[in-house]
Amino acid sequence: MPRLTKIYTRTGDDGTTSLGSKTRVPKESLRVSAYGTVDELNSVLGVAVAHGLVPRLAEVVPQIQNELFHLGSDLCFTEADKVEYQIPQMEERHVTALETLMDELTAVTGNLENFILPGGSLGAAQLHVARTVCRRAERLVIALSREEAVGAFVIPYLNRLSDALFVMARYENKQRGVAEPLWDSRL
Repeated sequence: MPRLTKIYTRTGDDGTTSLGSKTRVPKESLRVSAYGTVDELNSVLGVAVAHGLVPRLAEVVPQIQNELFHLGSDLCFTEADKVEYQIPQMEERHVTALETLMDELTAVTGNLENFILPGGSLGAAQLHVARTVCRRAERLVIALSREEAVGAFVIPYLNRLSDALFVMARYENKQRGVAEPLWDSRL
């Protein structure tokens, strides 16, 4: 577990940052952008929790936030460095858990019969924001994966998580008795 005795280091003043292995890279590198966006996603989920979610989601979202720390750790080490360092990584069980959660919540919300607009309750709207940040993180990780290897379950996890956040937003609205805002294709 990391122990931070001092938050500022001044080492990033030159526009670089350290990966988990202490290798210095530009702050705008795809790897840093990817795990930085995962951090942003985690913060957006923190806002959703702070607004107050229905009990089932209040239980599951903090678990997902912890998994996002695993994902950030997975991304801040290159695949070569993971051989030397014992770090939390995304595993198939994380992806499967999201699929199981979506099945559980969809059994309550029912199937989607129309496109919906982001919104409804405050918690649902915040989960939709999280979904879009998750999609951006996924795009960045895919771009990174075209240049260098990433963990085998990082992309599948982000892909499932964005879907799960959509289902969670629907569930939040359903449990609160708030109608989903529907897309009107005739406008």
